[in-house]
Amino acid sequence: MSDILESLNDEQKLAATHIDDALLILAGAGSGKTKTLTTRLAYLLDTIGIPAESTLTLTFTNKAAAEMRYRALNLISNKDSAPPLLCTFHRFGLLFLKFHINKINRDSNFVLIDTDDKKKIIKNLNSNLPTNLLASEISKFKNNIISPNQAKETLRDPIHKEIAKIYEQYNTYLINNNMLDFDDLLLVTYEILDKDSSLCSEISKKYNYIMVDEYQDTNELQYKLLQKLCKEHNNICVVGDDDQSIYGWRGANINNILDFTKQFKDAKTIRLEKNYRSTAQILDVANNLISFNTKRLGKNLVSVIGNGKDVEIIETLDERSEALSIAKKIKNIIKNGAKLEEIAILFRLNALSRSLEDGLRKENIPYKIIGAVRFYERAEIKDILSYFRLIVNMQDNFSFMRIINRPKRGIGKVTQDKLEDFINKKQVSIYTAIKQCKDEIGINKKHLDSIEGIFDIIDELKEALEHSTIGFLEAFKNKIDILDTFNNIEDEIDRKANIDEFYGFFRDYILQNPTASLEDFLNDIALSSDGDNDVENAISCMSVHSSKGLEFKYLFVVGLEEGFFPIISDTTDIEEERRLGYVAFTRAKSELYLSFTKSRFYKGKRTQLQKSRFLIEAGLLDGVVQTSDCLFNRNDLVNHKIFGIGRIIDINKSGSDMKLKINFGGIIREILSSFVSKV
Repeated sequence: MSDILESLNDEQKLAATHIDDALLILAGAGSGKTKTLTTRLAYLLDTIGIPAESTLTLTFTNKAAAEMRYRALNLISNKDSAPPLLCTFHRFGLLFLKFHINKINRDSNFVLIDTDDKKKIIKNLNSNLPTNLLASEISKFKNNIISPNQAKETLRDPIHKEIAKIYEQYNTYLINNNMLDFDDLLLVTYEILDKDSSLCSEISKKYNYIMVDEYQDTNELQYKLLQKLCKEHNNICVVGDDDQSIYGWRGANINNILDFTKQFKDAKTIRLEKNYRSTAQILDVANNLISFNTKRLGKNLVSVIGNGKDVEIIETLDERSEALSIAKKIKNIIKNGAKLEEIAILFRLNALSRSLEDGLRKENIPYKIIGAVRFYERAEIKDILSYFRLIVNMQDNFSFMRIINRPKRGIGKVTQDKLEDFINKKQVSIYTAIKQCKDEIGINKKHLDSIEGIFDIIDELKEALEHSTIGFLEAFKNKIDILDTFNNIEDEIDRKANIDEFYGFFRDYILQNPTASLEDFLNDIALSSDGDNDVENAISCMSVHSSKGLEFKYLFVVGLEEGFFPIISDTTDIEEERRLGYVAFTRAKSELYLSFTKSRFYKGKRTQLQKSRFLIEAGLLDGVVQTSDCLFNRNDLVNHKIFGIGRIIDINKSGSDMKLKINFGGIIREILSSFVSKV
């Protein structure tokens, strides 16, 4: 066992040999957290003699669990005993319920439904609200341990009252049919442990040593479940990085890791700050950036590798020149001996991939999109293209069938099947059938009127196109709300950005090619996207979210402008945006390139942009951070949660913050800018 400890640094060794009481391993990017966690598990089993069945190690994905299991088993010398339980939270819930769901008078032969099954059940409950919205909100209720009754009692506005009603009906349906959804695996497990104190004690004693990976990603339900599992002991070891908490939008609660030492008694914190991945220059900019966050436990990554190349800023006029500049730099990197798979491009919004894909294709650089769909293959873009094709050719049945219910018109599959059967039998287009023999199709008048209404809109758009192509685009945007098709809050920002990017690209294409027709545009799109099959030997393009856990020798981060990175909206959590920046920067091993442009399509129009505050905060560009939501000037009115409304009378720099002198109704106070908001 001493051999495996010898490969650890002092902090890792201290964490791996910690036995009793709560422990937070605050593990920075590239600091060897998985190695530390698996070594600790092996140490408990082989050196201390803890029985494998007394341990429980939880993580979030099957892939992470498989990797940790493989690494742990390679370290454990006693191969004859039963292996330790190392699995995802949800697999643990499944195993628990197979043995204990009978405690709430339900059979252990329950059916676990997937997301599609869940949506089908919800759809059949006859709500006017979108199915995706209902599914998402029900999931939020469950992960915040809110029962249908609690939801009904506390929600007052009509939409949320409707959601609460459907939640109750959905839950009743699952119980009556002995079904569980994915969220129930944890929620029902928690409810059983919460109601049955003796069982809770029994399970807690069984798993006397608990370890949790990626603790910063836990939600309210997972935290409460862990508390139940620790009822009879305090032996919980969690590994995480508050600076890499980037999933708040899907329920992760950063306060779980920030407050760990308050929530579990006698908790100890060990920081892993030695980074084995990146050069000192890369870590300097990452450390500088994240230091501007106020909600963090604090650590400073130190490079084991040492000095390397300075981080390079790429400044261009627009997204086309940005893509070309990056493509040429990549060509030079490859020319100097780099492998394609060592190179990656990251972006905050998937919409930014459109210009990058065009630039990489022009330079014949093989690429693959990770964790996202190629721009022209995205559903919302294909919908717009289908409308465009139908405007060019009213006889295009394929395009019509794609958009018949996009946005939603209540034309279901039965009606669509009847329509297709009729046109196949008669060998006519849908347009001809509707215009010449609609009464023979066999579908009701309401649906016939809806279909006819689509062609009326197409006629109006054709007329607008004859007068002005730009005018046609504005008419198209006004008449057809592509986004209304989806109604999924979680991906709405990306879909909206993709649509705006496409509209802006179309407008730019027409301005550059004033004599081009809509058909020319469609042909150029088809040619540029033809043959875009993923290849093995290629550079990787992905969102920052998709890059977490990965590393690349050469890394480009694009779109570092206000509004793109960070995203600026009413719901923006600027500290989570900054954590995303930190995650992006720390994916780089040897060379990091950060790109911003002076103009880009923003909300469908070419807009002059301001460079991202993150470039200044990272210490790469000089200047005071001047942004719409955090710039304070003398005489500005601000609001403080205790002192109320005041007026700024003076401003001074204070470390990573601004110190504001504020007049609160005659009382002058000095307050850090992060504690007030502009009125």
